[in-house]
Amino acid sequence: MPDRRTVIVTGGTYGIGRGIVLDLARRGWRVVAFGLSTRQPGSAAEGGVEDTREALADAGLEGAVMDGDVSSAGDVARVVTAALAATGRIDGLVNNAAIRPSGTILDTDEATYDRVLAVNLKGPYLTSRAVIPHMVAAGGGAIVNIGSGSGWGKPNSAAYCASKGGVFALSAAMAYDHLADRIRVNTVVPGPQTASGMVEEMAARATLPPVRTASGRPTTPQDIANAVAFLLSDQAAQISGTVVDVGAFSHQGGAGQPRR
Repeated sequence: MPDRRTVIVTGGTYGIGRGIVLDLARRGWRVVAFGLSTRQPGSAAEGGVEDTREALADAGLEGAVMDGDVSSAGDVARVVTAALAATGRIDGLVNNAAIRPSGTILDTDEATYDRVLAVNLKGPYLTSRAVIPHMVAAGGGAIVNIGSGSGWGKPNSAAYCASKGGVFALSAAMAYDHLADRIRVNTVVPGPQTASGMVEEMAARATLPPVRTASGRPTTPQDIANAVAFLLSDQAAQISGTVVDVGAFSHQGGAGQPRR
């Protein structure tokens, strides 16, 4: 890759995020990832910062992995400053960080609702707002937001659904607003059983829905990473404002139950 482009990956310390980090590093991107090592609501992920550093080292890859909260403007600014100091540029952003507590509106207290929206929806706002001026100055860039089939509504996950529905709308608005800046914004929807801290938590509670995919197997973090890498690349130069479903669409709307 010419000039070794730089990408920031939020929630890049576990599951899908770690898969994206490793894949982009293999492809020659200079990766700056950040996330929290402490366990978050609705997720089994913990200890991911050091584990991701070790995964990069074990694979013979380079990348910076930082501890930071995507819902904190101060933490986001610290990561962006570090990326610019190390590489002098920011070409890509992957907004992957998310939490997924279960519950209906009646089950979800105000603090939990606020936290879900702060991480899942305010986070992409903060990171995008921080990097877009640098992309504009450099002549363009690409942003990939990780969505969810829950953005179309699912049972017993009201706050998560609200946040991911917001990600679809925010992504589309950003794609319109920054088209003239040559900044592309797209959304990737993982399959509902893609390995992540959320899925592990759901599996422990036996709440994972049965699904069918085109390949006949669950979606993997590598499948998501492949889609992300494509949307960040020059091969996707004509693509913005789109949603790429990497789960064979069985989980979008509807029940998505496989035939027996």
